[in-house]
Amino acid sequence: MNRTYAAIILLSFLSIITTCLGIALALNLREITPWAAAMSAEPQATGRSVRITVVYNNVPHAPGPATTWGFAAVIETGGGRVLFDTGGNGPILLANLQRLGIDPVSIDAVVLSHIHGEHTGGLDHFLGRHSKVTVYMPNSFPMPFRRMVERRAARDETVSGPRRLFANLHSTGEIGKGIKEQSLIIDTAQGLVVVTGCEHLGIIEIATAARGYLNKEIHLLMGGFHLPGLDEGKLRGMVQALRKLGIHKVAPSHCTGGAAMALFQNSWGSSFSGGGCGAIIEIPE
Repeated sequence: MNRTYAAIILLSFLSIITTCLGIALALNLREITPWAAAMSAEPQATGRSVRITVVYNNVPHAPGPATTWGFAAVIETGGGRVLFDTGGNGPILLANLQRLGIDPVSIDAVVLSHIHGEHTGGLDHFLGRHSKVTVYMPNSFPMPFRRMVERRAARDETVSGPRRLFANLHSTGEIGKGIKEQSLIIDTAQGLVVVTGCEHLGIIEIATAARGYLNKEIHLLMGGFHLPGLDEGKLRGMVQALRKLGIHKVAPSHCTGGAAMALFQNSWGSSFSGGGCGAIIEIPE
């Protein structure tokens, strides 16, 4: 009798334990299942954008950064941060970077368009603050300039023909006979973004070269277009030629000239963007 009674108690106890375990398992599955489903789900798109911040310009746009003769812009992509040109004054460049919330140490590379001081004058101060970068410059740059870069312990790399620098950033290569110049091409989901320094060769020529290099349409053409002093007839002809190239948006500044900028704004309308100091332009990457 004692053995039978003990067996009954043991079976009852095991039944209770089994029931409790079943309830606990069911409750746990309710919490685990959504978590497991989330972990196995397809990753969502990040919606990354190319972000261009004009950090040095004689044309004003936003209050805060100082405006003075020259040009520089910071381009942010999934591949990193690039400083395109350095303006003419190092302390102003660094101050403007700070005002616009950009740490110089976050810059991965510097690309210089051409040798003129309003585009290269800020480099020495910048490298004094942050030298762990590669400086891409046209092959025609003089040796003393390259030695200055090397003294700052930065890496210099010369560019001759059109080439990919890294990620979705490309150079047109140095173009021109007198003043040789390179422009930056960013390959985006919307099309090409072409950032120019001054374009002494001619803005039509550089737009044509950029378009032909990657065989894609230009979504945005921005920077210095070097058009001051041209009569209205020539300016209108240039605007019409750029329209025929199918350029979707423009953001001229720096050495473009007031009369030319007014014509660009009138021709492109809502597709004209201010490209002065402090301007921020974002394009889906």
